[in-house]
Amino acid sequence: MNQFSLQQGMSRELESFPHVKEFALTKNTTIQLDSFIPSRANCLLIYCIVDGKFEWIVNGRDYILYPGDIAFVLPGQEIGGSRGFLEIGTIYRLHIDIGVASANRALGPWSTLSPCESLSIEKMLLVNNLSVLLKVKEGIEILHQIHAELVNPEIGHVTRVNHFIDSLLIIIARQSTRQADPRRDFPRTFMKLEQALRRDLSHQWSVEEMAALFGLGTTSFTEKVKHHTGFSPLNYLINIRISEAIKLLKRHDVNFTNIALDTGFYSSQHFSTTFKKLTGYTPGQFRKRNLLNDNS
Repeated sequence: MNQFSLQQGMSRELESFPHVKEFALTKNTTIQLDSFIPSRANCLLIYCIVDGKFEWIVNGRDYILYPGDIAFVLPGQEIGGSRGFLEIGTIYRLHIDIGVASANRALGPWSTLSPCESLSIEKMLLVNNLSVLLKVKEGIEILHQIHAELVNPEIGHVTRVNHFIDSLLIIIARQSTRQADPRRDFPRTFMKLEQALRRDLSHQWSVEEMAALFGLGTTSFTEKVKHHTGFSPLNYLINIRISEAIKLLKRHDVNFTNIALDTGFYSSQHFSTTFKKLTGYTPGQFRKRNLLNDNS
């Protein structure tokens, strides 16, 4: 296949795909200094190695990529050549803008994934923290299919292209989970779960969403959490919410309603009832008691 470069606003092939900022196949035959200086991504970046050997810095780590490997860079993460240039070889690159995403899903309305699946994929990639996936051969085939649909559009090609992008993201998320191998080292992975929950406590987490972060079924996930902590997943989550609420209650400038909503409770009443059940104090009593201790 010959190399190509399609860019949003310049290529008619992308007119129906505002979320695709760039799609290209680059066959690099010479080394140009400063051609790939590490920089931060402002959208989702997917690089798939077709042939060649590449030494890159991805999200602060050094990697060597070979044919079939995929580098997946989230907005705000960094990618670039270890020596500042792009080596000789062939790569696909796909840049997807998620700026059109709605409040309850990680991807935009173009995606056929459900809101739950969309958010789970994003959180799974954040938790696993793997930026390079090894030997994802299906990725090259999917990118071939996307190009074929774009250059020879027939009826339904918009749906087909978006479906292929969804499929690529699903494969990346699944491979990320397999490569992280949470079943072998659940305690270490469990620490990442807690970090993910604390980062987004206001979200109404379900057991299914938490389990999906590691590619586990709800039954297996529940058993592992209970064995590791002694709590069911939802009770464990409530304990995290309360521990974060205690930190906020020590700040006297934050009112109870804001604390309740920021830590994922439905209302200040729900927060107060749960807090007293677990601590023996209402939030007001706890804050007053803490204030007295500070002044003593």
